[in-house]
Order: sequence, then structure tokens, then C-alpha cells
Amino acid sequence: MTQAKPLEFTGERFTPECVREMAYEHWHRYAWAAGLVAGRVVLDAACGEGYGASLLSRSARQVTGIDIDAPSIEHARSRYASDRLSFECASCLDLPLADDSVDVVVSFETLEHLAEHDELMGEFRRVLKPDGFVLISSPDRKTYSDETGYDNPFHVRELYREQFEQLLDGHFPAWKLFGQKLMFVSALWALDGPGRVQWLSDDAEQPASDQQPVWPPLYFVAAAAAAESALPQLPGVSLYGDRDESVYGHYNDEVGKHIRAGQLLAEREAEIQALRRRLDRPWWRRWLARS
Repeated sequence: MTQAKPLEFTGERFTPECVREMAYEHWHRYAWAAGLVAGRVVLDAACGEGYGASLLSRSARQVTGIDIDAPSIEHARSRYASDRLSFECASCLDLPLADDSVDVVVSFETLEHLAEHDELMGEFRRVLKPDGFVLISSPDRKTYSDETGYDNPFHVRELYREQFEQLLDGHFPAWKLFGQKLMFVSALWALDGPGRVQWLSDDAEQPASDQQPVWPPLYFVAAAAAAESALPQLPGVSLYGDRDESVYGHYNDEVGKHIRAGQLLAEREAEIQALRRRLDRPWWRRWLARS
């Protein structure tokens, strides 16, 4: 099979060729989910380009990726399809799957692209086995849009935290909510084993906390099920980074460019001042200097 060309990035669907902040946000969710689906039958609803379904298939027993965009599905089949991974073109509001047929539904970057939230959750509940669970994300409208003034043209309906929680409550009695945000932090960890989590900051009113960081999340990620016993074992804190430390590398590159630009500006300013001093001298002194 020939290697498929990367899909064009339009802003609507993430592609693995994207880098830095966006890559961290998207890859982290799927890496987190991959640790929870080992040996299970998984639906990746609104799988897009297919990179996430491919990551899940490394540990899952079987993964089906479904997306409404036909070119994305054709690309996914060409680039990722394997014995444990398949792709189908269909709407998440009308899944081509039997009732009680999957162990886990993974659906990231989906909810905000649809207006029919209850219908979507109803479909997820229909195809899930009674002891299955769903992993789903949603941007926080307060921090994602209200506080930034950003209007994502591909988002149809964003939710505030309380609205997201009400949606979960209406379809899955048991759920656990996580916040996600890309942060610039210093990490300090025990090299001889695990320990408790501690969040520190320069905030005079809240310099330390064992529970939450001082920054509000940009996204919510939830694990939900019909009963508490069906929820997977979930970590309290999940951290993600790429081996090349691309975000940190980009930061260092930008700082380096800024320093070099400052040096160049200083050199040019010195040259300009020297020229001005020459021009300020009487004409006959400039003439003597050239003689």
C-alpha cells in the first residue's frame, strides 16, 4: 500500500502534520484514551483523518473509525487500515453499528460541531454495551470563546461546564470530569517511586494546592458510563509531551530570534547614529575627511 499524502489542513479537522500547541492537545487525549481501551472493542466517533483511531488500535482489540467526511475516510483507509482497524463513512447521529456492540466510544472534538447533543449521546448509549464507557471532550465556552473573544467558524454549539455536566447526567449516571489545558510548567518528580500531586504557583493567595492548578481548563474531557462499576481506572493527573519537546523547542527558537533581532537592531542603530554624526559636521570638514 502506498503512503497516503497528508490531508490539507483547513482548520476543521486536525491532521498529525500539525505541530506544537494543537498537536499536544489532540495527541494527549488519544494517548490518555489508549491506556484505557486495552483489549476492548472501540468506536472512534468522528475519527477525522484517522490518526487517533490508529493510536487506539495499538492496544485495543478492534477499532472502528467513523466520520461523515468521505475524503477523510478514504484517506484513513489508505494511510492506517489494518487487521484491527477499519473505517466507515457515516454520521455519528446514525451509527452503522448494532445495539450493545462496542466496549468503548471515543469521541473527541465532536460535540461542539453538532447541535443535536442529546441525539448524539443517545446513539453512543445505544451502541455501548451495558458495561461499556464513553470518553468525550468539549471546549469550555467560558475560557475558549467568551474570555478570548474567539469565534471558531467550525463550532456549532459550545457548552459551559454546567451544561456539559447536565448533558452527561441525562444519559450516563456515572461520570468523571477532567480539565485540559496546555501549560508552561516546571516538572519535579520523585525518581524512586510515585508520590502525591502538588500544584505550585506564584499566586500569593493560592501558592500551593494538592487538588487543582490555578489556571482554568480550556477543554473538558469526560469518562462516562451507565454505572460507577463500568468506569475505567483513571489517573488523577495525566501529563503529555513529545520526545522532541517541540513546544519547548519552538519557544527557544522564538526567543533566539528575538535576541538576534535585538542585536541586529542595536547594530543598525549604531550605524545610523554614526551616519548622523557625519552628516552633522560642516561641509568643509566632510570634504577634508574625504581628501
